[in-house]
Amino acid sequence: MTFRNTLVFNLVLWSCSFMLFLVVFTENGHPKTIDHIYTGSFLTTIIVPVLVNFYMLIPLLLKKEKYLFYVIAFVLNIVVFAQLNIWFFEHFIDYVFQEYYFISYHSNIALFTIFAVFLTVTTLIKLSVDWFYFNSHENRELKIRNQHIQTQLSALRSQINPHFLFNSLNVIYALAIENKAETKDAIVQLSDILRYVIYDSNTERVALKDEVTLLKNYIEFQQFRHQQTENITFNCTIDDENYAIHPMLLLPLVENSFKYGIKGDINNTFIRINLTQQHDEFSFDIENNYNEQLLETNGHSGLGLENIKKNLEIVYPNNHGFNISKTKDTFRVTLKLYNNED
Repeated sequence: MTFRNTLVFNLVLWSCSFMLFLVVFTENGHPKTIDHIYTGSFLTTIIVPVLVNFYMLIPLLLKKEKYLFYVIAFVLNIVVFAQLNIWFFEHFIDYVFQEYYFISYHSNIALFTIFAVFLTVTTLIKLSVDWFYFNSHENRELKIRNQHIQTQLSALRSQINPHFLFNSLNVIYALAIENKAETKDAIVQLSDILRYVIYDSNTERVALKDEVTLLKNYIEFQQFRHQQTENITFNCTIDDENYAIHPMLLLPLVENSFKYGIKGDINNTFIRINLTQQHDEFSFDIENNYNEQLLETNGHSGLGLENIKKNLEIVYPNNHGFNISKTKDTFRVTLKLYNNED
């Protein structure tokens, strides 16, 4: 709670308390000057133990779960300041207001009861107000964090989509140069892919079947350019086609495999994709031929993988596995998602 909020809280609390005590201490319902003085003096003796409770006992003991120590300190706080109230009205107040004669209206037991009830009620009020401000603060933090995450995801998608479009236009360009009849079909298929990438994937989760359809369309689209289609395999084992997954996690992996695997100037090219979804677990494994010299000629070779890593840290924190392994001739990426929630 900020200083301003604390000040407002105390002003409201003690203003209401003064009015309450004034009503209690006024006998005929029409308060006189002496009633105001007595109420203000009584309130002065009870403000201190309440503030001690608010800003010492609660934060240092109660909120740190030292309950036994808090109860002991709470009772001592009541006993000490209730006794000081008695002393104040018996020996001190008459020196301050000499034109009036004051006596304590309450027995010792009644006075201790008033202090105990008042401190208990104000404690509950304080805890309720603190809970309200804590939850408001948490909600603001969550909102800011969510906005930050959405900003990060938008930034990642803005990197993925142009990258995908650039590679796809290269395919169309290659078909056009060779004057192939499939050029028109490839353009139509590309438009379907882009519709999904730009519009349908602009959501927090999509059905796994839609992502699989996207991958199949992309593979078919790439096959317009590459002739060695028998070297591309895509195996799916899916228990639930409506399994929710964050969109655009898989396409960059397939893009990389085509970009650095299926190349006409490399022998023994291949891409092997295995997708498995069972219960709450999801696994995507993709392997392709590897040429280290080719990767070194392109400074952007790791962009797609880095984007996926950042994306996973945001949407699947501590709930995923992402492993990259390579040999002299192969490059393999394995993605696992655990305990996925819609």
